[in-house]
Amino acid sequence: MISSSSKGTLYGIVAILLWSTIVGLIRNISEYFGAVGGAALIYTTGTLFLIFILGMPKLSHFPKRYLFWGGLLFVTYEVCLSLALGFATDRIQAIELGMVNYLWPSFTLALAVILNKQRFSILLIIGLLCAFSGLVWVVSGDNPLTVDGLWENIQSNPLSYILAFSGAILWAFYSNLTRLMSGGNNGIVPFFLLTSLALWGQYLFSAPVEWIVTTKSITLLLITGAAIGLANAAWTIGMIRGNVTLLATLSYFTPVISTAFSSILLSTALSFSFWQGVMMVTGGSLICWLATRQKTTKRFKMAK
Repeated sequence: MISSSSKGTLYGIVAILLWSTIVGLIRNISEYFGAVGGAALIYTTGTLFLIFILGMPKLSHFPKRYLFWGGLLFVTYEVCLSLALGFATDRIQAIELGMVNYLWPSFTLALAVILNKQRFSILLIIGLLCAFSGLVWVVSGDNPLTVDGLWENIQSNPLSYILAFSGAILWAFYSNLTRLMSGGNNGIVPFFLLTSLALWGQYLFSAPVEWIVTTKSITLLLITGAAIGLANAAWTIGMIRGNVTLLATLSYFTPVISTAFSSILLSTALSFSFWQGVMMVTGGSLICWLATRQKTTKRFKMAK
């Protein structure tokens, strides 16, 4: 008989795997329905899946500041990520932008230290530098690593890079602030609904893009909506019932898993240098995690 804790941990692992497919799936959908229209369809479908699984919570039970700030940060992040991937000039750049987004674990840990009024450790600084170096390595591509070459690559599509980088910062704030303001409530369903409404509002004012409606595109849309909705539902269960420490550790390997899935889903071969950058970003996140973990352990020992 599998224990409730083991089931919760399993749900969390499933969520990590599902999240790892999102970059490739969102990019695929944008090629059928456009960047804005595709994102709106994805989050609408995801909202319907979440309502079916979790139901619609009573908003009166939620702290008002959590609904406002949590909703604002969540919606803005999701819009930034989906549009960054949708506006990518090609599939390889979409995977690069996914890596920019995966700076959020390092940012989240660094911000947690600031909010907890702790001093930066050398290990945390090393982790941040490692993650940034990995990102620079990825964005530079197979070209020689120079400032001019890096800037030229970013200038090829500055909007997408700005959106992806802003998204990483926004998610770091969301992860830290909502923990303090939520009061144990989970606003994922209303936040998803707000995201879809925001994207439909943007769609009304954007240039029309012809949709490619086929059996394949509709099937892919349902899969993407289910993946993004089920991932959030499963993660919630994992955080409530599962081994949080194990799941948090595994989540830092998401850049590697996501890059592998994206390469398969987008039928794109990635260079060895790209994978080197991915490993550096992942390693930087793990170093940041070790830095904050060491501080937590030290405080615990002193308390004993």
